Amino acid sequence: MDCASCKLNNACYQGKSCYDQGYQQPEYQEEENRRILAMASRIEAEHYMKMTRIQEVIKFCQEMGYEKLGIGFCVGLSKEAKEITAIFGNYFKVHSICCKICGVDKREYGIPNVKPERYEAACNPVGQIKYLNKLGTQLNIIIGLCIGHDMLFTKYSEAPVTTLVVKDRVLAHNPLGAIYSNYWRRQL
Repeated sequence: MDCASCKLNNACYQGKSCYDQGYQQPEYQEEENRRILAMASRIEAEHYMKMTRIQEVIKFCQEMGYEKLGIGFCVGLSKEAKEITAIFGNYFKVHSICCKICGVDKREYGIPNVKPERYEAACNPVGQIKYLNKLGTQLNIIIGLCIGHDMLFTKYSEAPVTTLVVKDRVLAHNPLGAIYSNYWRRQL
């Protein structure tokens, strides 16, 4: 299967399937999965090209009845996390937690420092999510966690997770910029 190289012009969009559809049945029978799927589809249908991603997250959470959100963020995006937390705080109870929670020395995990001459705390995505799990958040939002750290955060979350910001230190946190820029595209 290589849908990205589809020669049928994304015929699945019009109901033609190149794959056995049986895979979709059991998971969508679970109530939470069905609610999430239906709400996401409804927001797309009713607000297509009319809302920013932040607005979509707010609307989704309101419609799902979520009241308590968690935000796991990278210390490098503290300013953005503060702003986003304030925006979501207008609608929900929000708990935000920085990646450096507990301040454990990187060397304890055998991780090299970016600058060897100084103390550097390790990122702690499992600690972040365990804290949010303890608070009983209903949706957890990732803001710029490192590659891999986002995976651990998601793996151990007891609530659904969405990514609002993907870290890309070179392209202003816009990973798609690499394919939109001829210079960066040639580097790939």
